[in-house]
Amino acid sequence: MATYKCEICGMSVNATCGECDAPLENGTLTLEDGTEVQISQCPNGHGKIKSPLCCGQDMACTAG
Repeated sequence: MATYKCEICGMSVNATCGECDAPLENGTLTLEDGTEVQISQCPNGHGKIKSPLCCGQDMACTAG
């Protein structure tokens, strides 16, 4: 399971899919302008979300 941790305050979070309860996996999404965005996605194809934010910045993925 991907664990996201805030590098500022140390808070961490794990996430699972609301449809199938599978642990979300860390990934990246490349936008049309070439920018990469960190995402969390269901391994069973139920969708993806932007990775969590804390203290005004993206939380870093530490596992998964």
